[in-house]
Amino acid sequence: MNVNIYLGMLHRAETTLAESFRQVADGHASEPDVYALCHTLAKQCDEHSDRLQPVVERYGEASDGEPERLHAEGLSTTRQGPLGLLRDLQDLYLLGSFVDVTWTMLKQAGSALHDEELLDVVAHCDHETSVQLRWLQTRMKQAAPQALVAAR
Repeated sequence: MNVNIYLGMLHRAETTLAESFRQVADGHASEPDVYALCHTLAKQCDEHSDRLQPVVERYGEASDGEPERLHAEGLSTTRQGPLGLLRDLQDLYLLGSFVDVTWTMLKQAGSALHDEELLDVVAHCDHETSVQLRWLQTRMKQAAPQALVAAR
């Protein structure tokens, strides 16, 4: 059984996403909505990791030993200005998408295993991740005209 590999991937990705939300919040503190919401979404990611912990204790958390071709890399710095904000939000979106699809894979595993606890965790956390992605997409749409057309 390889559920532990995806649990490990998801745990690392949620932690990385939380750190990245905080990085963007602090790097774009002049944008009040970005600052506040990114800190809120970071806390959600922390809570996702906490909710996942009992499942991790049952199945374990592992790496498959293969060099990761696709992994969740966080933001080490933020960019400046409107274009920087847009690109940082896009990075968060890509990372959030990785988290989202990993929740989907664990939902499939939970269904196959008839693991109600895992399915409950997935239902709650996957829903919140979807909301995070919708906010990021909306905020990118809002930022795009200024970043791509008006800014110089």
